[in-house]
Amino acid sequence: MRAFGRLQPAQRRNLGILFVAGLLFWASLSALLPTLPLYVRDVGGTSQEVGLVMGAFSIGLLAFRPWLGRLADGHSRRIVLLIGMGAAGMAPLGYWLWDWIPWIALVRAFHGISIAAFATAYVTLVADFAPEEKRGEILGYMSLVNPMGVAIGPALGGFLQELAGYGPLFLFAALLGLVGFFCTQLVREQRRGDWGSLPSDGAFWGLVLSPKVCSLAGVMLLVGLAFGTQTTFVALLIQEAGVPLNPGLFYTAVALSSFGVRLLAGRASDRYGRGPFISLSLATYALAMGILRVADSAAAFLAAGIVVGSGFGTLIPLISALVADRSEPAERGRLFSLVMCGFDLGIGLAGPILGTLAGGFGYRAMFGYAALLALASLGSFLCFSNGRPGSSLRFALGLETDRFRQPDPVPSEQPQPSPPLPTGSRPAL
Repeated sequence: MRAFGRLQPAQRRNLGILFVAGLLFWASLSALLPTLPLYVRDVGGTSQEVGLVMGAFSIGLLAFRPWLGRLADGHSRRIVLLIGMGAAGMAPLGYWLWDWIPWIALVRAFHGISIAAFATAYVTLVADFAPEEKRGEILGYMSLVNPMGVAIGPALGGFLQELAGYGPLFLFAALLGLVGFFCTQLVREQRRGDWGSLPSDGAFWGLVLSPKVCSLAGVMLLVGLAFGTQTTFVALLIQEAGVPLNPGLFYTAVALSSFGVRLLAGRASDRYGRGPFISLSLATYALAMGILRVADSAAAFLAAGIVVGSGFGTLIPLISALVADRSEPAERGRLFSLVMCGFDLGIGLAGPILGTLAGGFGYRAMFGYAALLALASLGSFLCFSNGRPGSSLRFALGLETDRFRQPDPVPSEQPQPSPPLPTGSRPAL
């Protein structure tokens, strides 16, 4: 925590506001993780329709993430943050409004905008405030909002659904998002003059073939396929196995485990490099999918949740730190959006593709495929993360530095007020 002591008071204040907003955001979003698939099934959806609805989340992610990355770099991170919180507050009310499955899928796609906006703005703002030599540590601490929110949200969401039904659950998720929306209005950004000039390859899609990010996008595509399988079908797998376990407790186990590793991994990666910890996280996530493939008791599912949290809790903050290392401030939002588009696409494909397989082979078979996908992501990182295969392998094992790392300009000590919204714009969709 000493890294925060080196920041200016205004920067610490902004990071504190961001932390509270992030906690509210992830609690709102994760309250629906164990319950929305059950809701779709209870209103008459098949396994394939459950997959299609949950996969529709990625439509909003993929369609809006590029534009939101450009907006964050070109105008304001804060406006993008407000868009994300606004979508998180509004979408749960849409699920409650009408239980027609095509409508639920449409609302789910709108809900995807929330992560596209909030995650992009949150990570880029934290990276803006963090000193280069402490970036991994501060991103690790600030990413604790995810496991803390996921520890609270699914448990409360599952409890509300069992106690009072889906209506109070959706109201609870909406309230958390709306409170977070008002909280984020207090965030102030750094002076944009500190970012330097926009690089000549600043066009978003012109960066797709850039080796510093396209290899990471490929890794995240494979991880997204496995992660989409987990989030969409783990609750249904628990029911299929006949295990008397609230699915929300699985996510609580994920969150508690993730909390512990995030406290350590970011700081260690500042010292020893990002590569070995990302490699370890991918191997751990593959192991978690394998455990889910054979789990047949509450203890086994909770153990799988702990392993999921250990792997995924290390991966996301360190991938974020690696992208920040490789980008200049003026392009940071776009590069992060590009890498995470791979993850979004994987999540979107996992639901409909593996949901179709579930109809013929059952839910257990899907988690075997998910384990193979996670192993493939590890292989991709070992071979392509640092340019040439030999260099990539050495980087992934901590034997070579990141050849794409960019030096940061010295940040201004004082943030500036965020620019006003463009004429005719609205802060939330």
